[in-house]
Amino acid sequence: MAAAVATSFVSEQSATTTQQPLLDISKPHTFQEKLMRKSKENPFVPIGCLGTAGALMYGLRAFKQGKTRQSQLVMRGRIFAQGFTVVAILFGVFTTALKKD
Repeated sequence: MAAAVATSFVSEQSATTTQQPLLDISKPHTFQEKLMRKSKENPFVPIGCLGTAGALMYGLRAFKQGKTRQSQLVMRGRIFAQGFTVVAILFGVFTTALKKD
């Protein structure tokens, strides 16, 4: 009886393991490959990130030079760029969710 249970358990396990694996580790993906794939799927996210970083650097430089008015304007632009990036991420999440259905 125990052998029959063990045999049926093994056959059930082998039937479930032939399905698609949850994590495909057959081909290692480098950071650059993943970045390029994600950038092609949603190109607005890297654009928003670069805009945010650029505005931050420019605003900090203006602040260091004592240009407070210019620094304030650029930091407001940074907030806009961050909002653009968040909207781009959300758009990408929704489009990916709709593709899988």
